Amino acid sequence: MGVRYIGSKARVADAILDLAGAPQGGRFVDAFCGTGSVAAVGASRGWPVTLNDTLPSAVAMSVGATVGQGNVSFPALNGYAATIRALNAVSANPGFLHAEYSPASGAAGKVERRYFTEENAARLDAMRAQIRSWSGAGLLTKVEEELLLADLLRAANRVANISGTYGCFLKNWSATALRPVVVQERVLPQRTTDLRAVVGDVTLLPTNSEDTVYFDPPYTKRQYSAYYHVLETIHAGDSPEVGGVTGLRPWRDKASDFSYKTRALDALTRLVLGTTARQVLLSYSNEGHVPREQLINALSEAGKVTVHEVKTIGRYRPNAQASANAAAVNEYVIEVLPIQFEQAKRRPSPAAARA
Repeated sequence: MGVRYIGSKARVADAILDLAGAPQGGRFVDAFCGTGSVAAVGASRGWPVTLNDTLPSAVAMSVGATVGQGNVSFPALNGYAATIRALNAVSANPGFLHAEYSPASGAAGKVERRYFTEENAARLDAMRAQIRSWSGAGLLTKVEEELLLADLLRAANRVANISGTYGCFLKNWSATALRPVVVQERVLPQRTTDLRAVVGDVTLLPTNSEDTVYFDPPYTKRQYSAYYHVLETIHAGDSPEVGGVTGLRPWRDKASDFSYKTRALDALTRLVLGTTARQVLLSYSNEGHVPREQLINALSEAGKVTVHEVKTIGRYRPNAQASANAAAVNEYVIEVLPIQFEQAKRRPSPAAARA
C-alpha cells in the first residue's frame, strides 16, 4: 500500500506513457511527480527519468517508486533488507511527532491530536532519527536516504488515523491506526534507473528539445502542502511551529498558483509556453478550474494541441463532502507539439524537395 494521493494518476499511468511513446534520446520529465506513479511506468519502459515537485516528501516517494536495485545497494549497512530490519529494531524514543501528533499533545495543554498512537509516534520519531544518524555518518547515498524516507512515509501512512489526507484526523481510532508501525522492504526491479530528482519551482525546471515533459498540476483549490503537512514534517525531521486543531506547519510559501481559480489559466499557459521540449503532455480533468476549451485555446499559441480522452475514474473520496459530489472524474491528457517541432515534421526532406 502506498500513500493515497489526491489526483493520483496510478490508474491511467500506462495510457499516459503510451502517448509518450518509446524513449527517443531525451528524458521523461515528471514535473509534478506526486507519488511517482507515472514516472514509475516511464522508468519501467526504459526512460531516463527526471522528477520534480515543490514538496520534498513527494520527491522522496517518487524516488522510491522509480529506483531499481542497482541504484540502492546499501553496502555500508549490509544491504537493503538488513537496513530495513535495523530500522524496525530501533526502540521508541518520543520526539516531535509524539509531542504534536499523538494524544501526548493534549497532556501538554494543546489540542489532543490523534494522527498516531503515542507508541507509533514515538517509533516514527526514533526511526526518523536513525535515518538522520546513518546519513550524517556517511553510510547512505542521497538516493538510499530518500528511499528509506519514502519507506518511512508509507509505514506512517499505514497507521495514520486519517480518512485519506492529513487535513484532519479521526475522532475515534481506526483499526489500522492501532496496529504497530512497521517499515516494509519494497520489491525493487532488477535495473538501474537513470534518475534525477529535483525539489523546486516547476517554472525553473530545465528541459531540452529531446525531452517529453509531463505536467500534472493541481487544478482544484486543494493545496497539497497543507493536505500532506504531516508527511512533509516526517520527511524533514524538523520541529516547526505548528498550530490549530490539525497542527498545521507553515505552508503558504509553497502555495500553488495552479490551485487558485483566478490564476490557474495564466499559470498553465506560461508553464507550457516556457517549456523547451519535443512533446508536452498535460493532465487535466472535468473538475479543473479552467474550462477545457478555454485552456485548449490558450495552449494553441504554443503549438499543435490534441486532446486525448484517457479514462473515467471513480472519485477520490477522503471525506463525506467528496462522497456527496459526482461519482466520477473524466481524465484527459492535452498533448502539445511545440510549433518548431510541428514545422520540422511538415518540412520536406532534401530528397523530396529535389524531386
